[in-house]
Amino acid sequence: MIAAATFAGLSHEKVAGLYDHAVGKDLRIAAEVKDGVLQGFDGDRNTAFGGRLPEIHDKGDNAFITFEAEGTVAKGYDRGSDTHYEAHLTQGIVQVYDHAQSAWFAYDIQDSDAAQSYHRD
Repeated sequence: MIAAATFAGLSHEKVAGLYDHAVGKDLRIAAEVKDGVLQGFDGDRNTAFGGRLPEIHDKGDNAFITFEAEGTVAKGYDRGSDTHYEAHLTQGIVQVYDHAQSAWFAYDIQDSDAAQSYHRD
């Protein structure tokens, strides 16, 4: 969810799916931002997420997440898991650092206009 929100929030482009490098599979997740409002749906968890930035509400976990964006970096705090995150956007790839796990996770973002391609150059 954070990867999709980061891409949509920073690039102002739609997300049609993600490829999760850690598990080696496509994730059914979509997101877009219009007029400062994030709307998203996580098909793997069958739940919506969104809200007026800088707040995101994850309806599946009933948790609020802060989302502070600057340039190609988003940072925030997930009140549900009580942890911070940092996400970097580079050429259609979002790398998320989860402070609770002390680990980086990489996601390719699927282009909504080309269902089988990714934004990478």
